[in-house]
Amino acid sequence: MIALLLSVLAAATPLLLAATGELVVERVAVLNLGVEGMMLMGAIAGFAVAHETGSLPLALAAAIGAGMALSLVFAVLTLTLQANQTATGLALTIFGRGFSALVGAGYVGISAPTLPKLLGIDPMVPLALVILAVVAWFLARTHAGLILRAIGDQHDAAHVLGYKVIRIRYLAVLFGGAMAGLAGAYMSLAYTPLWAQDMIAGRGWVALALVTFAAWRPFWLLVGAWLFGLIMYLSLYVQAIGVPIPSALLSALPYLGTVIVLVLISRDGRRIRLHRPAMLGRPFHPAG
Repeated sequence: MIALLLSVLAAATPLLLAATGELVVERVAVLNLGVEGMMLMGAIAGFAVAHETGSLPLALAAAIGAGMALSLVFAVLTLTLQANQTATGLALTIFGRGFSALVGAGYVGISAPTLPKLLGIDPMVPLALVILAVVAWFLARTHAGLILRAIGDQHDAAHVLGYKVIRIRYLAVLFGGAMAGLAGAYMSLAYTPLWAQDMIAGRGWVALALVTFAAWRPFWLLVGAWLFGLIMYLSLYVQAIGVPIPSALLSALPYLGTVIVLVLISRDGRRIRLHRPAMLGRPFHPAG
């Protein structure tokens, strides 16, 4: 039972890290669909630096930096140049996928230092829970969190009150990139300690779906991450014990679960309207 719990927590951790970052991004009404690409960049940056230097702190810093760099590109294009957020996010994922494959071509099949385990658990697992708890407290209990939520619900009113909408959105987007990069590093340095092209395998899209599943609430984000972590673990476990089910179908189970959950959620329009940031995806044009 303990082994099952630890396995589920490990499977849920990259989802929770990436989704926590995207939650903050969407609470300021920015929609960044480039999570998958930022996770891939974090994964290769962390793995490459760990292999070349042997330093895990440097590797984690590089992964965070790679995610933030890609998110900064997104922020400049969408917040400063007013490009379409959906199209830019999709382009970001395509770029991250291609560039990470290019950079990682020389790292396939080699090893790098891995994150140590404490009492059988990766330190990143409790760290992800701490980060989510801090984000939940920040959003609900601090003045800065109130400002952030106000910008997500009515950016024009927040601007009139003197709040720097674009600056705050930049910071939120950078935080989201940092979390996606960290999630990618966890994948390549702990969960599956190696580099392989497209190793994120759609987890960035699942993280995006989790934010909607949670209705932009941190507690339900945790529940959703654990739920999808369980589904991912079970799909791997069933393959390992040799159940006569096509492996492609088993591998697709987490993503089929994502689609089913989103369909069910979309039927409850009132729940979405109640919690969804009102300005989500809408550009901000400061007056004067």
